[in-house]
Amino acid sequence: MMKRFIGLISRHKQLTSAIMLLFLCVILNILAWTASGFSDWYAENIFPFWVATFGRVTSLLPFSFGEILIITGIILVIVSVLGIVPLLMIFGKKRRLIGKIYGFTYLWILTFIVLTETLNCFILYHCTPVSEYYDIGSREHTDAQLIALADALIDKTNELAPQMTRDKDGYFILTADLDETARNAVGALSEEFDRLGGYYVRPKKIMNSFFMSQQYLMGIYFPFSMEANYNQEMYQCNLPETVCHELVHTKGFMPEDEANFFAFLACIRTDNKEYNYSGYLSTVKYVLGKVGEYCGEQQENELYAKLSEYAWQDITGNRKYWDDVQQSDEGLFDSETVAEISDKAMETSLKLNGIEDGKRSYGRMVDLLLNYYFK
Repeated sequence: MMKRFIGLISRHKQLTSAIMLLFLCVILNILAWTASGFSDWYAENIFPFWVATFGRVTSLLPFSFGEILIITGIILVIVSVLGIVPLLMIFGKKRRLIGKIYGFTYLWILTFIVLTETLNCFILYHCTPVSEYYDIGSREHTDAQLIALADALIDKTNELAPQMTRDKDGYFILTADLDETARNAVGALSEEFDRLGGYYVRPKKIMNSFFMSQQYLMGIYFPFSMEANYNQEMYQCNLPETVCHELVHTKGFMPEDEANFFAFLACIRTDNKEYNYSGYLSTVKYVLGKVGEYCGEQQENELYAKLSEYAWQDITGNRKYWDDVQQSDEGLFDSETVAEISDKAMETSLKLNGIEDGKRSYGRMVDLLLNYYFK
């Protein structure tokens, strides 16, 4: 009996290996969901190894490896689906062999996706929240404190806005790099937040950035390639904050509010004024959104009115870019449809990973800021 069992396993090594890896992923996800201590230990001791090895290898490539994988995968799926009938007609006597090749190919693709998503993303969603992990706190704050934070951010935004390089229409032009400056900016935070230390991957621009714009995406972290990717076509003032945000994800901080929080600190603490401005302007909009939610639309409008004409030029330029994309007929697919599908997919993904408020979680960085600012 034992010999027959060993023989069966030997003849199906691929199937056995894939099932064992998928079973391991199930166990790791159960541990992550039920014990935040396990996720913390993993983020501190295991995940940095993947960044320093797998992430270091993909960083050698001058293009987004994740984007290439996705495009290649889509093409292969289409070709394989369309090609199975001709193959069966030509090699009718080898149907079982063709079935095995197809089956194992799809099985290993599935295994790779589940494994990399688990090791480089899913587990990390269940770490102890930053507010508790780094003792930032989670106190309630008054409307007056929220307005005070908004005023402070507006003052810094207005101070920096006229110092930016601009085109003939007054729109922001980025002159800083999106590699070393961003990596150094986020890495410098490790003196206070130790998990932000270690090796940093190289940010990669997405070739099909217009498709990202159709989805209202400024950046994306690919767990299966360990890459921080950004939309190269969007309004340039967003770029420094976005790249820092995606780099934070590669250090194991998956919740969007935490990535926003650290990206803001990284931008404002570096000595590059364009990064400073990008961090302040992007965060002002989150904070003023909270002012409108808690203090009323009138108070929000009064604070928006305090922003300088230069800052308003960038807010207008940013809005114009997204509006132009949605009205454009350049893309392969309709922008409105793409945006709707992307929005639902992101909302579902966040909720499946335990982020109950979905995309609204981006704005929770204001709570982190208030606790940090008034601590």
